[in-house]
Amino acid sequence: MGEGVPGYGDGLAVVTVTYSPGALLDTFLDSLRGATTRTGVPVVLADNGSVDGAPERAARARPEVTFLPIGENVGYGAAANRGVASLPREIGWVVVANPDLEWGAGSLDTLLDAARRHPRAGSLGPLIREPSGEVYPSARELPSLVAGAGHAALGPVWPANPWTAAYRRSREDLTERAAGWLSGSCLLLRRSAFDSVDGFDPRYFMYFEDVDLGERLGLAGWRNVYVPSADVVHVGGASTGKPEVSARMLAEHHRSAYRYLADRHRGPARAPLRAAFRAGLAVRSALTTR
Repeated sequence: MGEGVPGYGDGLAVVTVTYSPGALLDTFLDSLRGATTRTGVPVVLADNGSVDGAPERAARARPEVTFLPIGENVGYGAAANRGVASLPREIGWVVVANPDLEWGAGSLDTLLDAARRHPRAGSLGPLIREPSGEVYPSARELPSLVAGAGHAALGPVWPANPWTAAYRRSREDLTERAAGWLSGSCLLLRRSAFDSVDGFDPRYFMYFEDVDLGERLGLAGWRNVYVPSADVVHVGGASTGKPEVSARMLAEHHRSAYRYLADRHRGPARAPLRAAFRAGLAVRSALTTR
């Protein structure tokens, strides 16, 4: 980009959190080469206890790849934090991305160009497509109490309800714009901004760590910028699609949703509201499971 990040150099690195990613990791790494004209971009595999050997094989076969064993499954945000912390000071731009992404040609350079246009951007995210080609709503507004409750309660049984429709409107708004938060499945982060808010909150094992990060970046004066001219495909299911994991992930989703809401409605006076959150999420979990 020709300009450094305060406190850091202008280097770029990629951090991906692995948990038995299988062959999808090779697709991620192969397509990354076409996503930027920069050569030899370092990639850190922050590994949460893979048992398939894929991360170790990738690190042995590719000189730019570093295997960083966490030793246990500490969750997405905590592992990503460790991956970022392992990078040298000359790295001022960090991509945090899922290992089941396929990068579009030039997509990472497009994000870097947008970062130059938006000097207060703390995070930038691309347009994310499903394997079917459908656009995933990856740039959303922060959930208000009413809208969030309506989406959570009615989404599983009435997907077209107005709160869910508004929440997912970013599928249609494909303009470069600020957003409340961006999907953590693919983020370009200004490292000084990421560090200024202490990275992801490690209390979120999985889900809502990106919502929380986007909100805290905004409160710290940074912007979350959606860049739909950059395009990636999220295959999905590299780890969470496994049958033995999916039930746990549903529970983690609702646990994280409660944590996010409870953190923003603290104190004895709001205890009944927190109880209502917990009850509503329990009903949602039962409906979704059915």
